[in-house]
Amino acid sequence: MSRSFTLVDSLALGDLHVFLGRALRVEDGSVRLIAGSGVLAVYVAVLHPVGLLDESPTVLGLRTFAVTSQEPFDVVVPVRSLLMRVEGQLEAANSAVAEPVTVNLPLEVASASWAAISPPRGGWHALEPTSAEVLDAVARAGIDEVATAIPTGTGEQIVHRVRSEIWGRPITGADNIPGGAAFAAVSLGFLGEGDPVAVYESGPWTRLTTKRGHVLVKRRAWSLAR
Repeated sequence: MSRSFTLVDSLALGDLHVFLGRALRVEDGSVRLIAGSGVLAVYVAVLHPVGLLDESPTVLGLRTFAVTSQEPFDVVVPVRSLLMRVEGQLEAANSAVAEPVTVNLPLEVASASWAAISPPRGGWHALEPTSAEVLDAVARAGIDEVATAIPTGTGEQIVHRVRSEIWGRPITGADNIPGGAAFAAVSLGFLGEGDPVAVYESGPWTRLTTKRGHVLVKRRAWSLAR
């Protein structure tokens, strides 16, 4: 298996650096990298269930990057370790913007539960679009609610339960989109003022797509009734 990937230039490397930095602020966990057919798909988890009784949806952020032809791979690595390697290459690549840049992969980690599921590649059908303004308002309100509901020093289990309850609630007028999707879109920098947000669905999955990235939501099996 390949132990590295090569982005087409340092501009793409800079985009990856920004994306990983934002992901790290949301959760200091893992990142899933899938390379093949000249594309590197980078998945990060914003919200995911912990345990069988947790009804939280799985909310993932996705950015794709063009890479040079190489051996396909599918790995899960620590986001902090990958970010450090990208930072090191970014400093060295500033003088050669148009040149391809190779990043060595960190050691793999035990697969996170969210990384064991993959969104479908096809079968998506379009739904009513939403807007950046709607998602931004939902995210800001949720962030304030979480901050109010969780005092300093609260235990991890209670924090997760409160966040799951708030971010798991559907957006008003869009039952298939939980508030956590809005939080992901804002936190990962996928929204621009006035940008349209396309919405697609495939089975239990919903996808929000902007020109800056994708948010993917998988609803739990017992929450599929709409």
